[in-house]
Amino acid sequence: MTVRTRIAPSPTGDPHVGTAYIALFNLCFARQHGGQFLLRIEDTDRERSSSSSEQRIFDALRWLGLDWDEGPDVGGPHGPYRQSERGLIYQLHVRQLLEQGHAFHCFCSEERLTELRKRQLVLQEQPGYDGHCLQLSQAQVQSRLAAGETAVVRMVVPRTGRCQFDDLLRGSIEIDWQQVDMQILQKSDGMPTYHLANVVDDHLMQITHVIRGEEWINSVPKHLLLYQYFGWQPPVMCHLPLLRNPDKSKLSKRKNPTSIDFYRRMGFLPEVLVNYLGMMGWSMPDGRDKFSLAEMIEAFDLARVSLGGPVFDIDKLKWLNGLYLREEYDTDRFIALYRQWAFDDDYCKRIVPEIRSRIELLSDVVEIAGHFVAGHPRIDASHFAHKSLEIEAIRKILQFGLWQLERLRDWNKEEIHCTIEQLSRAMGHKIRDFLFPFFIAIAGSAASSSVLEAMAILGPDLSRARLRRAIEILGGVSKKESKRWEDELAALVEAMQQAAPPSAE
Repeated sequence: MTVRTRIAPSPTGDPHVGTAYIALFNLCFARQHGGQFLLRIEDTDRERSSSSSEQRIFDALRWLGLDWDEGPDVGGPHGPYRQSERGLIYQLHVRQLLEQGHAFHCFCSEERLTELRKRQLVLQEQPGYDGHCLQLSQAQVQSRLAAGETAVVRMVVPRTGRCQFDDLLRGSIEIDWQQVDMQILQKSDGMPTYHLANVVDDHLMQITHVIRGEEWINSVPKHLLLYQYFGWQPPVMCHLPLLRNPDKSKLSKRKNPTSIDFYRRMGFLPEVLVNYLGMMGWSMPDGRDKFSLAEMIEAFDLARVSLGGPVFDIDKLKWLNGLYLREEYDTDRFIALYRQWAFDDDYCKRIVPEIRSRIELLSDVVEIAGHFVAGHPRIDASHFAHKSLEIEAIRKILQFGLWQLERLRDWNKEEIHCTIEQLSRAMGHKIRDFLFPFFIAIAGSAASSSVLEAMAILGPDLSRARLRRAIEILGGVSKKESKRWEDELAALVEAMQQAAPPSAE
């Protein structure tokens, strides 16, 4: 048997270090066993998925040296490798499940499902679908479909007994079927959900080992049931521990930068990030901290994975990066590395037009454009002092701005400008005053070049990281305050949408 593993990210945001972590362990396992490693794009979420996000995933993983044998951009015998291009395949398998009685059409409205959940919570019952539409006859189903009623397709799930399965790391696991919801397999728009597409794709792409995060353990019964319904042999299951913040909470961008692009723009070395991710719950047989990808592959054994939540500590990552820079890079290699990072031709061509009209001496460049080749500006709370804005107003401006900018699918000056301008107007601030805290957070000074252009050039990851840091410098936002502000922003967004002119047909 040829070992085949995969990574299946969704192109709905920044390329996540968690994706790289799972990709690394899948790659090492496949290579160590002489097998293949695949990249599949799970883009069934049509509203949030984007081609730019997909390309950033490709670029980020390749920057790390985590190359794949089959995928959307390299092809292979089991394509297409984008789920959005496999619609007919999923429809055929949904039809098979319906014909065999393993799935059913569900016409329940959102209102009914909401009321059902409320009632179950009051009665302290396990939330989940109650099988209401299972009672419909085939004639009733066909009649309602013919009348144009929208429906999803759910899978039939046993209501008694337990599902037992073996995990490569965790041994035997049992989950009561009562805890397993009658999962939607196909949405009303005809698109499959993750659960159906994942199983169908893994089988057709001959995946032998599914190595993924532990958050998917509770989904295993659904997946194994689908394998049973189709009469397929399931792959070996292995669930890795989740990456954690230093406080042991799940790794999140609110507490730790999570985007691979952030670490790239900050000046971390790709081999260091791979080395550090390899230390997340795994260790070399000789216990050393410093090792290459090739050395990890040669020594890799899943039995050495610890189930304790590995802590992703950026301070330790910085220490390791410094160690590499001192031990692996002599003067000439360091100069070449820094030139490539800071003075890439394409990058400089975007910066120069922004600063050339503002300088008189070449020595002015550092002061005016230093933020383009820096990690975080050297600022403290005093830098945000403003004649018209109180600190609380500045915190709110930065937080609302961050939340709105996190929603952008396309990161460019026009989209950024439109977002900031609309929010400024909705919050009742003059645009000049509104932009002030962004200048400080992004550039460290109100005297820099256009802050909107700077954000476009710096990219979404570093820009948003600087905004989060500025908010923390100003005291942060408490959970209670965050909830209140989220409600306030939602009301503002609704008002902005209502005030927006109708789009031309």
